[in-house]
This record gives sequence, C-alpha cells and structure tokens, in this order.
Amino acid sequence: MSISVIGAGAFGTALAISLARTGMAVSLWARDPNHAANMQNTRENTARLPGVALPDSITVTANISEALADTMLLAVPMQKMRDLLKSTPELNSRLLVACCKGVELETELGPVAVIRDCDPKATPAILTGPSFAADIARGLPTALTLAIADDSLGQSLQQALTTPNLRIYRTTDTIGAELGGALKNVIAIACGAAMGAGLGESARAALMTRGYAEVQRMAQALGARPDTLAGLSGFGDLTLTCTSDQSRNYRFGLSLGRDEPFDPQITVEGAATARAVKARAKHMNIDMPITAAVVGMIDHNLKITQAMEMLLSRPPKEE
Repeated sequence: MSISVIGAGAFGTALAISLARTGMAVSLWARDPNHAANMQNTRENTARLPGVALPDSITVTANISEALADTMLLAVPMQKMRDLLKSTPELNSRLLVACCKGVELETELGPVAVIRDCDPKATPAILTGPSFAADIARGLPTALTLAIADDSLGQSLQQALTTPNLRIYRTTDTIGAELGGALKNVIAIACGAAMGAGLGESARAALMTRGYAEVQRMAQALGARPDTLAGLSGFGDLTLTCTSDQSRNYRFGLSLGRDEPFDPQITVEGAATARAVKARAKHMNIDMPITAAVVGMIDHNLKITQAMEMLLSRPPKEE
C-alpha cells in the first residue's frame, strides 16, 4: 500500500518522517512551491518542524500528480479541507484519511463527513488521538486511533500506518473519533483560560471533567459510541490537550486568561469548532455551557471572571 501525505505543516511532516523511517517511500505535498523546494533541498521543515531531518525516502513536491498514492493522509487544517478537496480533483475516489480535528464552521460537519460531502466515491477515514508533531518526529512513543467504517480495510491500513513509535488502534466509529478529537479542543481553550487567569489546578480538573460530559452529550446524540469517547480519540486526547503547553488550543486559552494577544498566524482549530458546536448544540437543544463560555471569551463578550461566574452560578444538579 503506497501512502502520501498532503500538507507539509508540522503534523503532516511528522507523519511522513515516522513512516519513512520504516524504509517506506513517502511523498509529502506542500501547497507552496517555495516551501516544497526548501524542504527538498535542506531536508528539513525549517518553518514548521525545525531540527528534525527528513529521511532520504521522503520526496517533497508541490505537484499533486507526483504525490498520488493508494492512501492519502490529509494533514491540512479542518477549515481548509473542503477547499483542498474541491480544488484538487486528483484526490477523487481514493482512500482519504483526515489527519485534522475540528468541526467545519459553515456546515457543522466533521472531517469524515466533509470528505463524504465533497467526494461520495472516496473511502473516508480519520487518524486522531493524543499526539504532538514534535513527539512523533523525534520518534517518541505515540498511540493513535484510526477510524474507518470498513473494518477489513481498516486492518490493512492499521498495519500500513504502524511504525516503531506509532501504535495504531482501530475502530469503525468514525463519528465518535472525529467528534472526540474536535470537541476536546474547545475544552482545552477553557482549561487554558482558567490557568492563565490563575484559577488553579482544581478549576482545570473541574473543567476537564464537566467538559468531558459535554463531549459525551454532543457526540452520543450524533451516534457516537461511549467506548470510543473513553478511548484515545476522546478522553486520551482531552487529557493531553488540556494539560500541555505544546497544545495550540491550550496556549490560546492561556492568552485569553491573561488578556494577552495571540499570534494570528497559529492555527487554533478549537476557536472555529467552538462556534460551530455552539450553533449545533442550539439546533439540537443540547446543554453545553462550557462551549458557550468559550465562544463568549473568543468573541470578547465575556471576560474569564464573568465566564467562571456564569458556570458557577448554574443551578445545582446531580453529576
């Protein structure tokens, strides 16, 4: 099974490096020809993943026809995926594995659903879980979830994506995998805001726990399985993202809590996802107060102290 990675950001580059270290020939596609040429010549992604050498078996290209393979890993931001699929017909009718986390702002769809919507003949899947690009690229042990409806194909793809430092678990629950990975980013923003405002570890623990309850309410209402949400793509990813400074969503939350500016060049998937999830929750009549508070802070309608007062003043209830 041949594999290519579409998207030469940090995560796409890290996946290509991990696969290439097994001896596999991997094509890595970058949209910007200058970026592709620089990576191919220097054998390093100096812009997104500096200090990690690209194995010789990686070919970096900006020509999509040179990057076609049996399996295409789509390592692009969630809000850019539809544009990529619509503008790149060469990807049609292939096995497409989303390697991003989020909910599309305009449609309120997750990555697998967006692939199906754009290309009904494609075979969609998602690779998600608690992971940082730098860890994968450095060869540190990481476990991910591969979700695909066809379990027979999933077994083959699981074997192809497994490397010495990447352990892949599989599931047929694509809804649970994509929503667990998307919704935890919203909770990570809330946790970062609490820590940035100096509210303490106890407040973070409470937000993680009640945030996990919000994730379950939304995902299960849309058909996700509880065991998926309790696994790597749900609880596992939530734990990592809410507790590490390596998380862009958590760092963005820290900046909100500290009332500091945040680099607009850094993609924060949880910001758009929070808005999309709030809208969907309203349509479905699902109570998601932490998500609503995060949207209020992002839109500068709430300060962190007001958000916490809003959450703490809710009527008492059973857990």
